[in-house]
Amino acid sequence: MLIVFTAFIGMLLAQPTLAPAEILIYGSIGIWLVAGAAAAVNCLIEQKIDAVMARTRARPLPTGAVTVFETVAVSLVVGGLGLFLLYVFVNPLTMWLTLATFVGYAVIYTIILKPLTPQNIVIGGASGAMPPILGWAAVTGEVTYESLLLFLIIFAWTPPHFWALALYRREEYAKAEVPMLPVTHGVKFTQLHVFLYTLILLAVSMLPFVVGMSDWLYGVSALILGLIFLFYSYRIWQYYTDEIARTTFRYSILYLSLIFLALLLDHYLIL
Repeated sequence: MLIVFTAFIGMLLAQPTLAPAEILIYGSIGIWLVAGAAAAVNCLIEQKIDAVMARTRARPLPTGAVTVFETVAVSLVVGGLGLFLLYVFVNPLTMWLTLATFVGYAVIYTIILKPLTPQNIVIGGASGAMPPILGWAAVTGEVTYESLLLFLIIFAWTPPHFWALALYRREEYAKAEVPMLPVTHGVKFTQLHVFLYTLILLAVSMLPFVVGMSDWLYGVSALILGLIFLFYSYRIWQYYTDEIARTTFRYSILYLSLIFLALLLDHYLIL
């Protein structure tokens, strides 16, 4: 949902007026389908890990609700259809960028980074941060510094978002032998880095306002939302409990939704 939402916001922010309906519709559907295919491939590759983690063991592959063949077939059909729609009805650049995002998530992150390094979330976060660029490229046919700022917001958001989850799921990650930061470097180290990356996020989130991409409505919203996130991350750092980590993780999802909504409202109500 967040992938399609942030991509759609990217489309709406890409120009002063509303983009053509065909671009909005086919762009959203195409990105949605390819994202779905990437998620299915991720589940396929990680089905053994998913089976031993409480958060994921009810997924269709670990429970046997679908087979490997069905998963591969659906991924090929859904992903291929999404790429086709993007190439034919949007533009080739968006299709190639979306394909690169698919490879980055399903292959580079899932197969290479996740099992090898505790920095998997930081490096692999680039794939998860791509949707606004995809949406922007769908409308403009190019990648601009504005779309890169949207990319940076999600890129900086990803570590505190996922490490909050990893903190209260650390025993499951250890059991699954996934080298998440709390497993390899300990809880205290991760708590500090959640706070530090939230500071980075707060600074990065202000860039659209600083460079004149947005006006006061977004600037005020980003500051308030960021300070709330910083408060949660400070509590993780200084007063950690699993419940605080769960609350922070839930707020992080709300934060990203609201900050992109603030960008949208600022764009059409102020500019």
